[in-house]
Amino acid sequence: MTSATQAAELAAHPAESATHGPGHLHAPTPGATSMQSGISSVQRGLLDTLLGIGLVSAGAGALNEALERKTDARMKRTADRPLAAGRFSLAQGIVAGLAAVALGAWWLLVHTNLLTVALALLTVFTYVAIYTPLKRVTSIATFIGAFPGAMGPLLGWTAARGRIEWPGVALFAILFVWQFPHFMSIAWMYREDYGRAGIRMLPVVQPDGWSTVVEALFYAVLMIPVSLAPWWLGLAGITYAVLAVALGLIYLGYTLRFARILRTPDPDESRKLARDLLKVSVLYLPLLFTTLMLCATAKH
Repeated sequence: MTSATQAAELAAHPAESATHGPGHLHAPTPGATSMQSGISSVQRGLLDTLLGIGLVSAGAGALNEALERKTDARMKRTADRPLAAGRFSLAQGIVAGLAAVALGAWWLLVHTNLLTVALALLTVFTYVAIYTPLKRVTSIATFIGAFPGAMGPLLGWTAARGRIEWPGVALFAILFVWQFPHFMSIAWMYREDYGRAGIRMLPVVQPDGWSTVVEALFYAVLMIPVSLAPWWLGLAGITYAVLAVALGLIYLGYTLRFARILRTPDPDESRKLARDLLKVSVLYLPLLFTTLMLCATAKH
C-alpha cells in the first residue's frame, strides 16, 4: 500500500503488511476514504498502539508529579495530587512512573516499530527532564513543552506507517499550534497559583497581560493556515478546508474576545474571558480532527 493518506484515522493504524500478523490491521484499499472502506476503525492494532502510548504518557505524568510534588502542594488546583498530598511516597511515584514508561515502550516495540518507541521515549525525556524543571526558570518552557505535547498524532502516524512523513508532521503541527491559545487561557486563569508556586508562566513574568494576549493571538491566526495543511497535502477535500477555516475563525474570534482582559478591571470578568477561550479550545480540536476523518480522501 503506497497511500500516506489515512489521516482520517489520525494515523493510529499499523500499516498493511504482506502477512497480517497479530496486532496488524487490514488497511483500506487505495482510493477509499476511511468512511468508505467498510473496515472498522476499532481494531487490535489501534488498541495496542493506544495502550502503549497511554502507558508511556501515564509514566511521564507520574514522573512529572514526582519532580513537582512540592510545587504542586503550593497550588490550589494541584494540591490534591497523590504525591503532593502525601498519599504516595516519592519512591512509589518514581517506580510507578518508570515502570509505566518501560512497559509502554516494550508494548510499542512488540506491536509497532522501533521508530515509534524512540519518539515516545524522546517525548518522555523532553517533558520530564527539560520542560518540567525549565518551568521554574523561564516562560520559554511553554514553547518547549509544546513539542512533547504535540507528539501524539505523530506517534500514531509512525506506528501506522513506520516512518515520518509530511502528513504526520501536519498533524503534529496542528496540535503544536493549537496549544498556545489553549494554554494561555489556563495560565491567565491560574496566574496567582503559578506565581505562588514559583512557576514562571508568561502571565506571572509579565502580569499586565499584553504578552499573553499577543502570544495567544499570534498562534490563533497561525492556526488557520496550519489547519489547512491536510488539504494542501491532499489528505482531504475542499469541504474539509472550508470547515477548517470556519472552525479556525471561531477559535480566533474567542481569542480576540480574550484580549479584553487588557481592559477589564473586574477579575471575575477577566477569568470568565479566559475560561470561555479554554472551553472553545477544548471543543475546537476534536471537531477539527473529526472533520478531517469524515472528509479524508486517499491517493492511488
